[in-house]
Amino acid sequence: MSFQAVEPAVRVAPEEVAPETFVIHSLQEALGAPLSVYLNSMVIRGAEPVIVDTGTIANRKKWCDDVFSLVEPRDVRWVFLSHDDVDHTANLEYVMTECVNAQLICSWAINERHTNAFNFPLERCRWIDDGGSFDAGDRRFRVARPPLFDSPTTRGLFDESTGVYWGVDCFATPIPGADPIASVTDLDPNMWREGITMFMYHALSPWLRVVDAKKFAKVCDANRALGMTTIVTAHAPLIPEEKIDAAYEIVRSLPTVEPPPAPDQNVLDEIIAATAS
Repeated sequence: MSFQAVEPAVRVAPEEVAPETFVIHSLQEALGAPLSVYLNSMVIRGAEPVIVDTGTIANRKKWCDDVFSLVEPRDVRWVFLSHDDVDHTANLEYVMTECVNAQLICSWAINERHTNAFNFPLERCRWIDDGGSFDAGDRRFRVARPPLFDSPTTRGLFDESTGVYWGVDCFATPIPGADPIASVTDLDPNMWREGITMFMYHALSPWLRVVDAKKFAKVCDANRALGMTTIVTAHAPLIPEEKIDAAYEIVRSLPTVEPPPAPDQNVLDEIIAATAS
């Protein structure tokens, strides 16, 4: 048996969601359910092009082809690493090797936690934490952590020139079937709410049940106050302006809802039995 990650069966082309702003897609089938999950990253062109996260191992060739069809490696000036999870860092070595003029926007925490997997070129790093910012020629980026996250290194990225916010893993939700869905407007509202709830409780932030709901609501409101007009998240379709308030309402309510049951060993046994028959 090969233990290599399986390349995605469905290819989703890069999607321009704002001027010079592209989502790099990968679509992974969910285990044991007729669902799929996006594994997204971004390329932002302009005076000083930015790569936001570096994709997955399974989608390595397609990811590199997609990214460098949009921007020449030598033109990239910034690589923003939102956190140290493998689905966001898999091609970091290749990107930093090829993009010889790029600086890596990371943090002390990312550096310390991920040094076991990547030899950080400290002279090419800039450590910017939640609340910081940087200029990329024709635009300014604000670094802002989303309300929900699974790593203490997590920082989102807000482009003040376009209103696009990279929400990292917050707002993640599966989509039905194996066909791409461009926007959450195309999801059944109940499935959208249930998908976010399932993802946030069991794949991202199991600590939700112990937080103070009023304090958490203030965190959500402060993040919403960035004024984003589009949310791109790593594991969901695009959240357009008309759905942003609804997305925050779902997230804001999570500390007070009953979490759904997580798949357990019984589910795994059923999956194994189904694939063996």
